[in-house]
Amino acid sequence: MSDHAQISAQSCDLADQVVAAMREHGSPGYPRAFEVWYAHLSGEMPAVSMAMSAILASSEGKVGVADIDNLYDRFIGNDRLAKQAERTSLQVLGEIDGLMSLVDKTLVSSERYHGRLSAMSEDVPPPADRQRLREWVEALVLSTREEVTRKTQLEAQLRNSSNEIRNLREALEMTRAEALTDPLTGLANRRHFEEMLQKSIDQATLRREPFALVMADIDYFKKFNDAHGHLTGDQVLRLVARTMKDKFKEKAVITRFGGEEFAIILPESDLVAGKFGAETVRQALLTRELVKRSTNENLGRITISLGVAGYRRGDTAGSLVDRADQALMQAKRDGRNRTVTEEAVEALSRVA
Repeated sequence: MSDHAQISAQSCDLADQVVAAMREHGSPGYPRAFEVWYAHLSGEMPAVSMAMSAILASSEGKVGVADIDNLYDRFIGNDRLAKQAERTSLQVLGEIDGLMSLVDKTLVSSERYHGRLSAMSEDVPPPADRQRLREWVEALVLSTREEVTRKTQLEAQLRNSSNEIRNLREALEMTRAEALTDPLTGLANRRHFEEMLQKSIDQATLRREPFALVMADIDYFKKFNDAHGHLTGDQVLRLVARTMKDKFKEKAVITRFGGEEFAIILPESDLVAGKFGAETVRQALLTRELVKRSTNENLGRITISLGVAGYRRGDTAGSLVDRADQALMQAKRDGRNRTVTEEAVEALSRVA
């Protein structure tokens, strides 16, 4: 068997193992899940294998959508985007080197031309010597024509390099945007959330302006996903994301925090305004019914639970997220499909 045939056979065997493992562990069957399992079983990414083993040990062998998305975002997606950004950055540097080389050539060419002009200006024939004067003029015209040709060629090369650098810069910007965006919902991803939350804390500390943090979770999403399939589960996530984008103001940072959980930063909003915004989204979802695209089946309404916390001076990202998350947990304990603020949680703690 040739080396190529052997490699192909090994790849097919590994693909079969991946599919079998996905079935055995109840893993969703979409492309990123295949990538995660392939990375795990191939041993090419030890970090993925370690994380997958930990999940299998703690979840009775079940690997759900949230697990797959988390592994993909932590290891595979970021690694792929980092490599893409590195390749594009190297291309940009190469183009800049080429551009600098062209600039150097232009300067050298100009110095030579001006040197020739200077030398010729010191050796202008007398008008009476018609033959020498004709040769002098012909030499001047030829030198100027050559310089114009060189300048035209260099300008074309400079324009091409400039356009290529512009295109590469746009590609870099797109790569950065992709690195900060959840591909399923189009919302910001957790990495972007963490950056923006720290930025919001820094600004609030400096300007003494309030902001609120809302944590939201889709009610009974796992049961819904198991009953109707991950494609319909994806449809639910998109519906919630679209509703949030429709209802929250433009300055809001709306994030898919992980799995079926969302986090929203509301600038210039105190706790009251944060709760109002959260309630607006929750009630908007109650007016929207989900229809399964493949069968046109009406699956009813989707509900969410939400927790709200307001920035307090001295807060860290962890302390603020923790209070909003505690409020979210209280909303679930109270029966779900409701909004709870950190003040309500603190009031319950005092009573207890």
